[in-house]
Formats: sequence, structure tokens, C-alpha cells
Amino acid sequence: MVYYLIVCRSLTYAQRTASALERMGIAAHILRSPKEIAQEGCGYSVKVSERNLTNALMVLARVQLSPKRVFIMSSDGSYKEVQL
Repeated sequence: MVYYLIVCRSLTYAQRTASALERMGIAAHILRSPKEIAQEGCGYSVKVSERNLTNALMVLARVQLSPKRVFIMSSDGSYKEVQL
């Protein structure tokens, strides 16, 4: 299955992001950003499924929690940044 990682600047920001998505019925899971995508050492990301990305980005824009970066996480474990 394909997932997207919404990279956040801090744990608090990731928690706010996940809470906003959960309130709108979008499943979101907080995790430490993989080393491959964490630019400033350890960071946190919110994982959402492929089918929920568009709605998730609309919700985040509405509540003014724009993502730092977004990566697609393929089933083979690779990551690729998505241009928004």
C-alpha cells in the first residue's frame, strides 16, 4: 500500500496536524521521520493513506497548518518528495 508522510517541524506540530485530520475523519499516525527524509536531524511526520492525501491537505490549509514537506512512501520502502 502507498502512504504519504507529511513532514512536520516538531512533535507538537505533528500532534496538531494529526488531531486536525482525525477530527475530520482522516486516519493519521505520528511517527519519527525516517533518516532518509529528515533534514534537520530527528523530526516527526504524520502518515496518511494515498486516498486521503487531497482531503488532508485541504483540511490542513483550512486550519492553517501547512506541511513543511510531503513524501510518498512506496510499498518497497523508498521515499520521493511530492511537489505541492
